[in-house]
Amino acid sequence: MITMIAAAAENNALGKDNDLVWHLPDDFKRFKRLTSGHYIIMGRKTFESFPKLLPDRTHVIITRKDDYKPEGTIVVNSLDEALRVSKIDEQPFIIGGGEIYKMGMEKADRIELTRVHADFDADTFFPEIDTDHWELVKEQFHEKDEKHDHSFTYLTYDRK
Repeated sequence: MITMIAAAAENNALGKDNDLVWHLPDDFKRFKRLTSGHYIIMGRKTFESFPKLLPDRTHVIITRKDDYKPEGTIVVNSLDEALRVSKIDEQPFIIGGGEIYKMGMEKADRIELTRVHADFDADTFFPEIDTDHWELVKEQFHEKDEKHDHSFTYLTYDRK
């Protein structure tokens, strides 16, 4: 099962200048819980936004740069190649960025989306979810609180 995981605002904003535009500690914990022990597939810019390798995950980086080989990662040139090298994992995760998500819409079986209930100025966006192809199977709302500047909802979509 190929799963895309993302946090996107109401206007589908993902981030700006290769960084998130909000801080939701509970969403970070959920991302860690869901992706730990799995292959995580991402574009080069997404990888470079991390301060270091994420523990207990196999990093697969998609890039057109032939000489790009960060230590401790698997580097490939396409999403198809990333999915091939991730086949030994029964649930690899596509974790971004915007262009990788667009390509992943055709390949994924599930979307784990955290919908942040606000609009943001951004330069990277999550693609529209076409409900003709995706069914919302689970949702869980979280109020804004002292740790979270915005309310948000965890949404799970499965391909119809």
